[in-house]
Amino acid sequence: MSAHASGKLIIVSNRLPFVLKKNELTQKWERKASAGGLVTAVAPVVVQGNGLWIGWAGVHLEEGEKIPESDPNDTTPTAGLRSDKVIPVDFDPQTFDSYYNGCCNGTFWPLFHSMPDRAQFSADSWKSYCAVNKEFASKTVGALENLSREDTDSGTPLVWLHDYHLMLAANSIRNAADEKNLKFKLGFFLHIPFPPWDIFRLFPWADEILQGMLGCDMVGFHIEDYCLNFVDCCQRRLGCRVDRKNLLVEHGGRTVRIRPLPIGIPFDRFVEMAEQAPTVISTSLQLVLGVDRLDYTKGLVHRLKAFELLLERYPQHKGKVALMQIAVPSRTDVKEYQDLKEEMDQLVGRINGRFTTPNWSPIRYIYGCVSQNDLAAFYRDSAVAMVTPLRDGMNLVAKEFVACQIKEPPGVLIVSPFAGAGEMMHEALICNPYELVEAADTLHRALTMPEDERMLRMRCLRRREKIHDVDYWMRSFLKAMGTLIFEDGDDVLPTTMQPVTLQDFDDYLSKYIGNTNKLALLLDYDGTLAPLAPHPDLAILPLETKSVLERLANMSDVYISIISGRNVHNVKDMVGIEGLTYAGNHGLEILHPDGSRFVHPMPKEYEDKVGDLLKVLQEQVCKDGAWVENKGTLLTYHYREVPVNSRLELAATAQRLIEEAGFKAGQAHCAIEAKPPVQWNKGRASLYILRTAFGLDWSERIRIIYAGDDVTDEDAMQALKGMAATFRVAQSQIVKTSAERRLPSTDSVLTMLKWVERHFGKRLPRADSVGNLSNSLQMSLGSMQMELSMPEEKSPH
Repeated sequence: MSAHASGKLIIVSNRLPFVLKKNELTQKWERKASAGGLVTAVAPVVVQGNGLWIGWAGVHLEEGEKIPESDPNDTTPTAGLRSDKVIPVDFDPQTFDSYYNGCCNGTFWPLFHSMPDRAQFSADSWKSYCAVNKEFASKTVGALENLSREDTDSGTPLVWLHDYHLMLAANSIRNAADEKNLKFKLGFFLHIPFPPWDIFRLFPWADEILQGMLGCDMVGFHIEDYCLNFVDCCQRRLGCRVDRKNLLVEHGGRTVRIRPLPIGIPFDRFVEMAEQAPTVISTSLQLVLGVDRLDYTKGLVHRLKAFELLLERYPQHKGKVALMQIAVPSRTDVKEYQDLKEEMDQLVGRINGRFTTPNWSPIRYIYGCVSQNDLAAFYRDSAVAMVTPLRDGMNLVAKEFVACQIKEPPGVLIVSPFAGAGEMMHEALICNPYELVEAADTLHRALTMPEDERMLRMRCLRRREKIHDVDYWMRSFLKAMGTLIFEDGDDVLPTTMQPVTLQDFDDYLSKYIGNTNKLALLLDYDGTLAPLAPHPDLAILPLETKSVLERLANMSDVYISIISGRNVHNVKDMVGIEGLTYAGNHGLEILHPDGSRFVHPMPKEYEDKVGDLLKVLQEQVCKDGAWVENKGTLLTYHYREVPVNSRLELAATAQRLIEEAGFKAGQAHCAIEAKPPVQWNKGRASLYILRTAFGLDWSERIRIIYAGDDVTDEDAMQALKGMAATFRVAQSQIVKTSAERRLPSTDSVLTMLKWVERHFGKRLPRADSVGNLSNSLQMSLGSMQMELSMPEEKSPH
């Protein structure tokens, strides 16, 4: 039974499901079918549902060249995919080579296969990867727009991204589609392993990759181990809240489902091929079969050495067993693969030279492609299949061998525990390819296994693979996405995380704060305490948050400072609580609880320039709902109300005008801030506030929590790194953060403040006089020390 999606299915993969080749006579492009589980499983669903396929055609098309229709005699799964349902993505060859060979195959392939010593890290190839992913995202959003105009009754479109080539695209698709109010569901499937945290963290842009994938509603991997690796990386690298039991990750205010979806094969088709395939090799020898791409992850050299060891340790197999190794050429232009081919050639030659007799040669080595029918015959007629990669996402060869084992008695499957198949195919013999003696012993056991055991093991393997075939994989994906028509009532894992609770902060904060330390709470305002609003005047502090802050302000061991981009009087009016320290304009001006004020010195010439820049911005870029906020020493250009298609141009012009006037242009949420070029930011301001409040030795006596949602808050998080518990209130855009944790919303910041209130409310009153120093006395002591330590940072009052 094939699966059906409830809405149009849009497949996005690096390659289209066929390759284009030029007909030598007509010089016109023709389609040639691609093999593989993805095409077999997915193409029929796309065709039946009138869906789309987005990808590279395998060649760089000239201007005006189009995708041809399929050959009328074509019977492959993609035959019904009309050219108007295919959206080719093309790039200049240099960018594509840098993305594909540089980043995908030079970096991600070895790194995700846990071979970091083979990975190359290049900023240029990463830049190309970003550009290509952006183009794929753009084509996908365009397709969603067309669908929304053409067909409003066909259900919610489902976009399915595939593999490590497109790990950034989801985030770009989501942000662009959300801005255009397009309905869609977004899924991702990784066809290779996802590495553990200690390997993944080596990638310099690991944050962006995780956030890119978290743009999806559901992220699928072959096995649960890869799911747990991903969840672990999201928690440890991004500071996301996660639910390991239910495989959920919270990011940007959304819950992303992480699901194990082991891929299958078209089982019945392989059975049919095995039944019909003529005998390819006639021999009385027991054949040990290996079928692999010539790739360093496949463990081919280890396999040959293990076979050599078998002949040494168990000489009774000489003249009775042969290893048939099929190595399919791969990336032949890459030196590493050329070196591997040379090593294989030499090793085969050496082993054959050592053991060959006039009537027998131990290794038969085929370097080239083998037809599917011949392969089915090899699978059927082999006594043992060795599927022993050093690392592999799943490995379908193991499943294809099992499907083709129709003879009685059947053969034996040997699988590496480092392939996804090793996690699933429990009745196979599990063999560590790195341990050559164990591999030789396992091979001997397979060759001498009694018939009844072989039959029992193979029967169980075949039953499982027949049920969990490629159609089952497709249905599992659609079910995980919630888009399967006639979905059955099986129990499924929860799809949303519980809201942030007080318990979420127990482990993280209680150990850090302890039971005797004072606490300094440094909090941003917009987007942290108060939800973001279309206009600053509408960003009202929720009453519950204000009540908690008021109670905290009355606790002797808690000190609070609000650090905002607003001007200092405005932020004090918006919060409206006495006894706090308020910092405005990102710390350029600070109001202490005792009424004293700090203003960072401003270069004289910039005081006049602010007015000039305000006038220029108002004249040139204040249109379509854009406006400028005058904060005295700073200006903020707001374009949140500007229509999406006009934003980029206006924002770019505003940034240019700001920089031409000699100001720094700082990015904020749909806003650009014009800052004077002084070496002062929220980080410097935070350190100043802490020294003023607690004296020069503040770092030894207090604990700090900093929470913010903006790029400007990163300066403070950097300055306090290692000395504070830091929270970034996450947005949906990809952002690098120095914060240790991410929080999904202003509501979760409120929960964190409630946790602080509960923690300090449990404390007994302190008896020592130092502990009872009032805030005002602390302030006056701190101010005296500040005058001694930082006279150059005081401005004339």
